[in-house]
Amino acid sequence: MESSDALLARFLALHPKVIDLSLGRIARLLASLGHPERRLPPTFHVAGTNGKGSTIAFTRAILEAAGLSVHVYTSPHLVRYHERIRIGRPDGSRIVDEQRLLDAFRRCEEANGREPITFFEITTAAAFLLFAESPADALLLEVGLGGEADATNVITDPLVTVVTPVSLDHPEYLGDRITTVAAAKAGIFKRGVPAVIAPQDPQAAAVLEARAERIGAPLVIGDQDFSIHEEGGRLVYQDERGLLDLPLPRLAGRHQHINAGTAIAALRTGGFDRLPVAAYEAGMKNADWPARMQRLTRGDLIGHAPEGAEIWLDGGHNPEGGRAIASAMADMEESRPAPLVLIVGMLGTKDAVGFLSPFAGLARELLAVSMTTQLAARPAEEIAEIAQDLGFVTSAHASVEAALAALKHQDWDHPPRILITGSLYFAGEVLAANGTPPT
Repeated sequence: MESSDALLARFLALHPKVIDLSLGRIARLLASLGHPERRLPPTFHVAGTNGKGSTIAFTRAILEAAGLSVHVYTSPHLVRYHERIRIGRPDGSRIVDEQRLLDAFRRCEEANGREPITFFEITTAAAFLLFAESPADALLLEVGLGGEADATNVITDPLVTVVTPVSLDHPEYLGDRITTVAAAKAGIFKRGVPAVIAPQDPQAAAVLEARAERIGAPLVIGDQDFSIHEEGGRLVYQDERGLLDLPLPRLAGRHQHINAGTAIAALRTGGFDRLPVAAYEAGMKNADWPARMQRLTRGDLIGHAPEGAEIWLDGGHNPEGGRAIASAMADMEESRPAPLVLIVGMLGTKDAVGFLSPFAGLARELLAVSMTTQLAARPAEEIAEIAQDLGFVTSAHASVEAALAALKHQDWDHPPRILITGSLYFAGEVLAANGTPPT
């Protein structure tokens, strides 16, 4: 029997480019499918450079704790494509099953014929079909790349738009200035639709605010209209509606406080302001987002590591992500000292110097690994050379298993803290090797 993977392979052949930002092709296909994008549940449309997925994870956890059903669309996936689509149910959303995904793919392939369309566009159309045909209380829709010309931006009437922190990433598509990146993200704003903006770099904030004002999108601005801070081991959120005194998020790192606050602001702005406090509390405790400061405590890789070692996994890959992860590691070191070691795999298109620099002086050693599933993977030897120039003790290894084994054979006065990072694709390879894919 044909599988969804077979159709995904065929979709890759429908356009000569993997990414070609445009709305015309998906608009044509959606019209052929009867415009499912016009029949979606109330939609939170989320753009940004860092924190999109975590903000969505908090939003979903809060809504589901309140007993609501939530569809979710995110990208990229870590191990299997199915992870990108979660179908809402009263007892919690579930990753789409193979048969439903296969049926949606077939319908999109038939409607599209052999017309040019990118992989992301045709699979987004399939997601819209699934979401339109399954009732839910909300849809959490993550932008794939940029915003204005992203395939998800065919929706015209979201409940609220959200922009998480903006920084430099994908310069080949979005430009090498933060103002051009912010302009692309601001393209999801719609007249009359509230726009929630997380605390931002001042240059990015100016662009976002100017665009919202120009088109008539009411603004809710982080650190102005809402705030979030830690106090007495609790997370305190405040806006004009009042104050929420909540537990610290399950997701590690102070950057997750911003993501949690942005999620709460989006819910309260989007009409879900009467959710019980217990739902917000449960959302902080239950929010889960694989490969974002995820601690690996079980799986096939554990036995390769030094006895008693902590193993953390984060798919961060750009300079701002590096700063956030390094800060989280520094906080851990302050509360629970342990020698920090990095295992890094990266794409050749990413700013390795910018990503790794925040760890200089913090990590004792860096072990570089070449990814096996990505043609654009940066060779381990090249990563090691860059890290050496930054002052790291480095070595190159053929796999994450080999890197962990090398650490196991070292002498340790105290068990190390191992951070595996550098790419979401690398994180996916690690979860697959560990036998613990997202569920």
